[in-house]
Amino acid sequence: MSDRVPMTKAGEAALRAELNKLKGEDRPRIVQAIAEAREHGDLKENAEYHAAREQQGFCEGRIQEIEGKLSNSIVIDVATMPVTGKVIFGVTVQLINCETEAEVTYKIVGEDEADVSKGMISVTSPIARALIGKEEGDVAIVKAPSGDIEYEIEKVSHI
Repeated sequence: MSDRVPMTKAGEAALRAELNKLKGEDRPRIVQAIAEAREHGDLKENAEYHAAREQQGFCEGRIQEIEGKLSNSIVIDVATMPVTGKVIFGVTVQLINCETEAEVTYKIVGEDEADVSKGMISVTSPIARALIGKEEGDVAIVKAPSGDIEYEIEKVSHI
């Protein structure tokens, strides 16, 4: 199956934790809320019942979404891979902007895990695509809306 989606070990753990919470806590709570609302009589006029049913729909949809993502993922743990200095999925990269000398650090993760505010960028992002396959000391040119940005790859870490 070629449409496997890469995911870090931490990303997989976070999705599994969310799935366990949805199945073990949220789903039973929603079922209980529906049962209690049913006891109140006429379902057409019962806002609590309709709200609980809507919550149930969101919960079940999210469970299906997570199960689908996990079944289509391939978990990559870079900590177990030999350190080569090459930029691959899951590594943390320290970059220096060649023009401004500003340093930035990014971890290359799966799309669901990306959070730029935490320094985690998607493997499909323009920066990650420019970096993949390059090595420490190389210069990567990132195509940005404001123009090309050159980054020197200072360090590649498997953490």
